[in-house]
Amino acid sequence: MTDMVYGAVPRETGEAVLPKWWRTLDKWTLVCIFLLFGVGLLLGLAASVPLAERNGLDPFYYVQRQAMFGSAAMVVMLAVSMLSPDMVRRVGALGFLISFLALVALPFLGTDFGKGAIRWYSIGFGSVQPSEFLKPGFVVVAAWLLAAAQQVGGPPGKTWSFILCAAIVGMLVAQPDFGQASLILFGWAVMYFIAGAPMLLLVAMAGITVLGGAFAYTQSAHVARRIDGFLATELDPTTQLGFAANAIRSGGLFGVGVGEGQVKWSLPDAHTDFIIAVAAEEYGLVLVLVVIALYMMIVLRSLGRLMRERDPFIRLAGAGLACTFGVQAMINMGVAARLLPAKGMTLPFVSYGGSSLIAGGIAMGMLLAFTRSRAQGQIGDILRGHRR
Repeated sequence: MTDMVYGAVPRETGEAVLPKWWRTLDKWTLVCIFLLFGVGLLLGLAASVPLAERNGLDPFYYVQRQAMFGSAAMVVMLAVSMLSPDMVRRVGALGFLISFLALVALPFLGTDFGKGAIRWYSIGFGSVQPSEFLKPGFVVVAAWLLAAAQQVGGPPGKTWSFILCAAIVGMLVAQPDFGQASLILFGWAVMYFIAGAPMLLLVAMAGITVLGGAFAYTQSAHVARRIDGFLATELDPTTQLGFAANAIRSGGLFGVGVGEGQVKWSLPDAHTDFIIAVAAEEYGLVLVLVVIALYMMIVLRSLGRLMRERDPFIRLAGAGLACTFGVQAMINMGVAARLLPAKGMTLPFVSYGGSSLIAGGIAMGMLLAFTRSRAQGQIGDILRGHRR
């Protein structure tokens, strides 16, 4: 039926899996991801050594673990990128179900590692944060529901996806983990907007979000302390934001030199949440701009390729993954530059963290799978057919 309406598009037959994967892959996005991982290892060599010494570990303990988890993430990313969109949807749905159940059981079986928020499962040699793995799975499932709602006689996917999103956000806020909650909500809002949401509804959602933030400020001393610190006219130089701001200022254009930075000795989260401050101090604005350009390249190229896609599920899921990835990077760097309140969010593929690296590899593997060029998969085919 599709061929009768749109016209058949020749398909290559007999092509091996690997050559076909390489031919259809967005190689620029792949290169940018590998470069980000390389930058993360470079910065980890500087940022994690003081922490290892304070904990009585080998100086390169955290760098070695980052290399191990990051290498595993790259392998997972490449494997997922070879899957078809249908297989990605099945894998994403299964991963979402497992992560969702893990998130539900987190208050009973999880731990906070002394940080005041129960977000992790301790597994002996490390920890697992379910919310990191929940993000790509939720994007895929929500996109599936929203795409199904566009079909004639389809299910009420928009309503179901909203209920699912609200339930997840509620559980994350209860931890509390406002950073991951905001990413889940943002990813859903992007897909809902692309699926044709009324503007009035989006405005109402923005208002509800503002009210929720005000409620969190009045009810949570932790949130109030972070917002007050962000809004203060004078920044306390002994706080994490103060150390990061000083590091960024002292770095200037070209930095103070490799290994010469001091912020890594003062910031407990220099290798995770404030890794960009280490980059700014030791390598200057030049490296920071390179990192920003890499994130922009990944997001913009992915969205550009998705605009040519005909399948609504691929467009929605791909856009949700790309925008969530870009916003997470923007929030992390915005916090370090004191443009946003502190969120406790990693910089994708650059910050240290096993869960964030592996989950990021899964998410980017899905995005690479969705942005692969496919026969009969471009809107341009329809437009050219109408002009004939």
